Amino acid sequence: MNRDKNLPLTETTYYILLVLIETAHGYRIMQKVEELSDQQVKIAAGTLYGAIENLLKQELIQSVKSEDKRRKTYVITDKGKEVLRLDFERMRHMIRITENQFGGISDEKI
Repeated sequence: MNRDKNLPLTETTYYILLVLIETAHGYRIMQKVEELSDQQVKIAAGTLYGAIENLLKQELIQSVKSEDKRRKTYVITDKGKEVLRLDFERMRHMIRITENQFGGISDEKI
């Protein structure tokens, strides 16, 4: 199986793409990433805008018109959805084989 050159996604990139299934501006992306990650992932503004720049170059997200001229708004592209899906499948496979390897071992013993 040939792996997409964009994989694996970083945790931050994965969350950003996941958030952008719905249109969002920068501050909303930062809030939603924290929410989805149970406060485990916090993105600084500089990190976010660097990631957005890279995702735009890779055509995984695109800028969309916003009613608020002060805020840039973004949404995931079809290519971005495919990369997100592929990384989800990659992680699901890793979880499945890990569960198989651990067999009946309880979480406390892992």
